Amino acid sequence: MEYLRGRLPAGFAPRVGLTLGTGLSDLGAAIANPVNIPYDDIPGFPISTVDSHAGHLVLGTLGGQPVAALAGRFHLYEGYSAQEVTLPVRVLALLGVEVFVFCSAAGGLDTSMQAGRVMLLTDHINLTGDNPLIGPNVDAWGERFPDMSQVYDPQLQSLARAVARAEGIELYAGVYIGLKGPSMETPAETRMLRALGADAVGMSMVLEVIAARHMGLRVLGFNAISNVNDPDDMQPAPLELVIANAGKAGTDLAKLITGVLGEI
Repeated sequence: MEYLRGRLPAGFAPRVGLTLGTGLSDLGAAIANPVNIPYDDIPGFPISTVDSHAGHLVLGTLGGQPVAALAGRFHLYEGYSAQEVTLPVRVLALLGVEVFVFCSAAGGLDTSMQAGRVMLLTDHINLTGDNPLIGPNVDAWGERFPDMSQVYDPQLQSLARAVARAEGIELYAGVYIGLKGPSMETPAETRMLRALGADAVGMSMVLEVIAARHMGLRVLGFNAISNVNDPDDMQPAPLELVIANAGKAGTDLAKLITGVLGEI
């Protein structure tokens, strides 16, 4: 904490946190006057082992708001614990962040979706088999049993929808389901996930969102739809395709996030 406080530009106090996942690190390019801090320079910070994640913290301004963006995240499948995965979110909350915008690439489960577009998260299902709140509760961070009846802030969702209309962006909305990974879904698993009520699937976000809500942050979530899983005609989704399609959604995501931040 003290290291990061010492790296903050004079008078800079981040109000908004961002997490950018696979194929979305270029969203950091929309941040004005950026200060980049590599993760491996931050004492005690995890190190991203995923090639598609940039692995640095970006401080700057977006939509008129002071932001701290995590260009690259951490996953259970890398061998990290749920507490390590969520450590960066908690650090940014302790630095003063009040609103957190989470973005990730995800596979569409609704076959009417198209890859390269954006889904607004209305809810999520945690199917990782883990939870960052397991163990002793830190009362200074939040209550033992945090309420999860409205995980994704309704007002922020409304702003996102309004920005999408104004910008002419086709915005999906639905439920995200988080798995542990790293293997992709089988056709049978895809049918199960759809039957559970999920519209998109990925290997991140849900634990970070739980930690953010535990600390009382307002949360907004987006998925870049990287591929669409049709269990009757399953196609491979290699990392190169995921990155390319997530990148296509990056332009719309930048407009959506910048627009929302300009209104809060």
